Amino acid sequence: MESTVTVRGQTAIPVAIRKRYNIKPKTKLEWIDDGYTITVLPIPQDSIKAIKEKFKDADLLKALLESRKEERKRG
Repeated sequence: MESTVTVRGQTAIPVAIRKRYNIKPKTKLEWIDDGYTITVLPIPQDSIKAIKEKFKDADLLKALLESRKEERKRG
């Protein structure tokens, strides 16, 4: 997907991206410039809720215990 920057420095976010990331009017965006690329991230209004939803199906305790077990093996 692509968009064009206007003479005022504005651009439109493609509909598919807006829907996928729930970007609505007044959504804040974080612009990250690493010197090579620019990354744009939507900032959720409720960060805690967004993180909980992202990991709702993950068994984080199980993943932590397995990670520690692997570390002990390398040990």
